Amino acid sequence: MGLSDGLLNPNKKAIVVDDCCKMIDVQLASKSGISGIALKTAFAALKGVKPGYIPYVVEMLLPQCFTALDPLWNEGVQKADPVEHFVSSRSLVADALLSITDERIKNSNRALVRGTYDKLRSSAKKHVEDAVPDLAKVIDRYTQD
Repeated sequence: MGLSDGLLNPNKKAIVVDDCCKMIDVQLASKSGISGIALKTAFAALKGVKPGYIPYVVEMLLPQCFTALDPLWNEGVQKADPVEHFVSSRSLVADALLSITDERIKNSNRALVRGTYDKLRSSAKKHVEDAVPDLAKVIDRYTQD
């Protein structure tokens, strides 16, 4: 069974999406300096696209993200510690996740979304890598059942 099968079943999907959105908010709150201000401003702009836009995007992207993360998670399961495997492989995890968003943004017809992404993409990998431990914990919490 893949991550998408287990984490997006009807009994868990809304909770997983909510926890991922909370994780994003925590990650944003931890950012400081000029890049932190830019990131917070960009997310505020995206939230302004329409109410519920961030949860909508998270829900839309999760199946593809979980499919991309399945091989890395399964390697960690085989090593008996998928959370630690994700953390130690954070660069690969970030690359897998960013490949999904890079592909999606190519096909976006929303100028604000594409423009915001393009401005932040160069620093995105570090931010995604920073979030990997929290993401691994969210995934682990819902794969225990």
